Amino acid sequence: MDKQAVEAQLCQLPISQYAWIDPQTIEFSDRIRYVCEHECPMYGTSWACPPAVGTVAACRERILSYPGALVFTTLCEVDDIADLSAALATRAPHEAVTREALAILKPHVKDVMALSTEACAICEHCAYPGAPCRHPELMFPCVESHGIIVTALAEKEGIDFYGGNLVTWFSLLLFRE
Repeated sequence: MDKQAVEAQLCQLPISQYAWIDPQTIEFSDRIRYVCEHECPMYGTSWACPPAVGTVAACRERILSYPGALVFTTLCEVDDIADLSAALATRAPHEAVTREALAILKPHVKDVMALSTEACAICEHCAYPGAPCRHPELMFPCVESHGIIVTALAEKEGIDFYGGNLVTWFSLLLFRE
């Protein structure tokens, strides 16, 4: 893959930071999934969320089957970082950037899997669990739903978490060349 050509296109997007990484360096934890199960209202309601995405062990195995990955962030300012609904309302622009980054990467690789911020808001009502996902090509499961410790990943790769009223959104594009 010509990473310079990909990077030249990525630089046209409102990406704050990015890094090419080896998926083998990603840390996983069942604790992250515990938070999904006990604190997220989307748990068990979407194909993009646990338990539909599989166990953390299954997610880890799937992720580690990819030899390469691109992690990137976007930033969005909110009036009050403690207002969760306001912070979550800024997710859509990040998802749009994720779709653009995916479109840039796809012609350069054989296979790609995207993880982002979604608990999936594509359909008004998810088909889970009674029927298959209606739009699997558009749905990006949440990075954390796979048990990935995003803070550890950011620290290893020198990616900043900004304070104040800035929301830092992460996406991970796993690929095979």
